[in-house]
Amino acid sequence: MRRTLAGILAVLAMSTALPAFAASPDSESRSDPLGDLITGALTGTIPGTLEYKMRATLYHAGAKGIRSLDSLGCKVVAMRTVAVDKTVIPRRTVLFIKETVGLPMPDGSTHDGYWYASDIGGAIKGLKLDLFSGMGRSSMAPLMALDLSSLSVSKVGEFKGCPPE
Repeated sequence: MRRTLAGILAVLAMSTALPAFAASPDSESRSDPLGDLITGALTGTIPGTLEYKMRATLYHAGAKGIRSLDSLGCKVVAMRTVAVDKTVIPRRTVLFIKETVGLPMPDGSTHDGYWYASDIGGAIKGLKLDLFSGMGRSSMAPLMALDLSSLSVSKVGEFKGCPPE
């Protein structure tokens, strides 16, 4: 939530829209930053971000051919690492996947919806994601309740180095 609020505040700070009380001939066509902020808080999105509807598959450590490192050479992180088609979403992109907010994390906390595009895969083409669930097949259980055929995915930033663990 803290990251989302920071992003929203940054967008508002850069906004050049007139205050709501200032009248102008084309005021109907101006943006409504306060309305965008309220809508973003209610829906969990950042105003002005493009939302993709994407299909997802799941992968876990222990599966045939799954290494413990992603394509950047970083350690894969359960419920954080996502493999993408780098022609659609560049590696090192921070993604917000609305449907994953509140899912249980391996450490017992709840998911904040943020994922890190640090991996790629041969079968990941177009509007498709591959979410890393953790160690063993049982780690996929929290994600199985999702409708993986249509996830709401927004690019919300970039990261340097490796994703946080």
